[in-house]
Amino acid sequence: MGRLISIASGKGGVGKTTVTANLGTALAKLGKKTLVIDADIAMANLGMLFGLHSAPITLHDVLIENIDIHDAMYDGPFGLKIVPSGLTLSSYRKADPDKLRGVLRSLEDEFDFVLVDVPAGVDVSARAAVGSTKEVIIVTTPDPAALADAMKMRMTAEQLGVSPIGAIVNMRRKESWEAKTREIERFLELRVLGEIPEDPEVRRSWYLKHPLPVVARKESSPAAKAFLAIASKLAGTKVRPKKRSFLDSLLSVFRRR
Repeated sequence: MGRLISIASGKGGVGKTTVTANLGTALAKLGKKTLVIDADIAMANLGMLFGLHSAPITLHDVLIENIDIHDAMYDGPFGLKIVPSGLTLSSYRKADPDKLRGVLRSLEDEFDFVLVDVPAGVDVSARAAVGSTKEVIIVTTPDPAALADAMKMRMTAEQLGVSPIGAIVNMRRKESWEAKTREIERFLELRVLGEIPEDPEVRRSWYLKHPLPVVARKESSPAAKAFLAIASKLAGTKVRPKKRSFLDSLLSVFRRR
């Protein structure tokens, strides 16, 4: 049976959607059958990072017209499957988030991992999305406001009977004012699964003509390596360092000169 994991945050702007897309891509790269779903039916963005700006069938259609979820799945890198949400407000108003639970439970035996991008906050739509899963990973940045809201999300998940399995600290800049890893773990009473460094390659991924998560686009970047390390923990595998060829080593010598 696969794992249904919501990727949630108490606060908007912490990079939750970016984390969902890259973590899903990393799991697929490690050979795990993975699906990512954009359950933020009001402020959908996940599909955009895969170039699915105008997908003909979305999660909105599944939640409005009871269309089969498989008809809303699109192919991503390394065999990843993606279910985007619609971008129109009219379809958002008609979508019933309470149907999501049944849809997700029907996928447990089909995928190793189903990652659900949850609306920010702890309102009705966020609670419905988190409550549709069995586990939750909380995304936060290392600043007080984000951590306070992350605590609210942890408490909300527990009230819903969903198990918080850890936190991901995103956009780590190594500034002196940022909360340290141990401080975050102590405050949230959760283990930190990993930290994603501030990396311009992550932001660049959104603005390309053909958008693609940094894990698929630039594996050597610091953020991509961090995402792969977290995915390996979840998947129970080890990420082997990519061996450098003789020509790569020779080229690096010339670049230093």
